[in-house]
Amino acid sequence: MVDPLSPTPLYVQLADVIAKQIEEGKLESRRPIPSESSLRQEYGVSRGTVRQAVALLRERGLVVTVPQRGTYVAW
Repeated sequence: MVDPLSPTPLYVQLADVIAKQIEEGKLESRRPIPSESSLRQEYGVSRGTVRQAVALLRERGLVVTVPQRGTYVAW
């Protein structure tokens, strides 16, 4: 869950939540992560926050984005 009152930016919190789901196997390797709109609804954040979180996950090497296809869990 993300905490809007936390000093940690929302996109970092969201990235950490998704990373934990990947580590726990809730999001499987080579499968798509939830869509931008579903993440926005589930966590009550803006599109920009979701996009920053996905970019951070890409930097961490946890996901890959395929143009016109979506974002997938790496490995």
